[in-house]
Amino acid sequence: MATYLVPVSLFVVFCVLLVGIYSLFVGGDFGRSYSNKLMRLRVVAQFVAVLIIMGVYYFTSG
Repeated sequence: MATYLVPVSLFVVFCVLLVGIYSLFVGGDFGRSYSNKLMRLRVVAQFVAVLIIMGVYYFTSG
């Protein structure tokens, strides 16, 4: 049912992580503006992904 949410949430975390790492290495105006915001967004995305994984496990384990 909602098991498709797990890979989607993990993909979102992965994409945010990659863009955050890119912003750290690029530096300049982009790095100053977005690196900290992207890492905060990654933490929020990870939290949501963990909640989704726990919810899917809870509702599918019987």
